[in-house]
Amino acid sequence: MRSIELTFGDDGDAAILADWAELSNAGLESLAHHPGSSNRPHVTLAAGLHLADSPGLRASLAGLPLRVRFGGLVVFGVGRRSFVLARQVVASKKLLALHAAVHEAAPGAVELTLPGHWTPHVTIARRLSAESLALALPLLGALPPAEATAARLWDGMTKQLTPLT
Repeated sequence: MRSIELTFGDDGDAAILADWAELSNAGLESLAHHPGSSNRPHVTLAAGLHLADSPGLRASLAGLPLRVRFGGLVVFGVGRRSFVLARQVVASKKLLALHAAVHEAAPGAVELTLPGHWTPHVTIARRLSAESLALALPLLGALPPAEATAARLWDGMTKQLTPLT
């Protein structure tokens, strides 16, 4: 699978990394435990098998940097006993326009990332049990706005990152 992702400047990275550390320090699963070099706070704009770098894709990202606001926490169920905890990213008009432009320039994304189906978020933890989720939720407070400063293409098959901006 490939994905087109927004990344943050230092302030946004620091805020999300603090969320990861808060859970880790409490002995809970978080992305702080992910050792991969690609592990960085991000918002996935599109995911699909055949997404590719192109001049059109790069042009669609001309709206960066983009100020984003973090919303509350969101939980995605994965099966019956596992949850993903994420930080919502408020879907502003500018973010939605950027998202739509990316999809126009890079067709072929999976349905969950298409305009009208997408939930903008930054993942905090994966594979949380219901008990761990209950412990994690009260640990995380509100975050200040941040700048989405760049975009990248992640190829999960080859484990390669390509900067797009």
